[in-house]
Amino acid sequence: MTSPPAEKSVWASGAAYEPYVGRWSRLVARDFVEWLAIPPAARWLDVGCGTGALTETILSHASPSEVHGIDPSEGYLALARQQVRDPRVRFDIGDARRLPGAAARYDAVVSALVLNFIPDMVAGMAEMARVVRPGGIVAGYVWDYAGKMELMRYFWDAAVALKPDDMERDEGRRFPICQPGPLQELFEGIELKDVEVRSIDVPTRFRDFDDYWNPFLGGQFPAPDYAMSPDEEARARLRERIRAQLPIAADGSIAIIARAWAARGTR
Repeated sequence: MTSPPAEKSVWASGAAYEPYVGRWSRLVARDFVEWLAIPPAARWLDVGCGTGALTETILSHASPSEVHGIDPSEGYLALARQQVRDPRVRFDIGDARRLPGAAARYDAVVSALVLNFIPDMVAGMAEMARVVRPGGIVAGYVWDYAGKMELMRYFWDAAVALKPDDMERDEGRRFPICQPGPLQELFEGIELKDVEVRSIDVPTRFRDFDDYWNPFLGGQFPAPDYAMSPDEEARARLRERIRAQLPIAADGSIAIIARAWAARGTR
């Protein structure tokens, strides 16, 4: 199984990631780590660690002996090294399809919001299973693009309404793995045992429409890349279409939710 090609601008700037979805990923990470309930002093591998949101949560909620984070983006790793300073952590450039380390090296191998971007998901999952010890945990979570990841759902519903020919760029269509059934099949397909899938919902409250919209102007990741690709007139039409659909309160704030699907299995 392979995932669709990512836009050329994806995975460039950690600073752009944080205001877009990084702040919400941190909330999901907390519930995710608590759900895994990995015993203290475990050795963790964070695959696609990005800016370090999940690694930071593991340190503060799971008392690990070590956390090794790998990511293909030096831009993300640079920010991760700035934000997460702990002697138990090491961040390195790496490819999910060719993980570093010997077989059975880790007690827990985890991945946050990355599985659908691995060019060959089955190969990536097989590598995650290879480096975890027998009885260890392989786990990850992905956004519910097609449903209740409302930050992106409002965006793509408006984009497709204005330009139906762009339907295939909608992340809800591009990433079918980001639903419970396909996600469970992915984990079971590499012969993990006791596979479980659950939703994690976190509130995403924006001060006003600009707080919602401005992160889309960062020009990387699928939705912001799409937002910055047309001319200013087309972008304004998209902006106003989204504004008209969002549940904006009397004080201008916007309260929606972000749902992630999390999966775990035992080696």
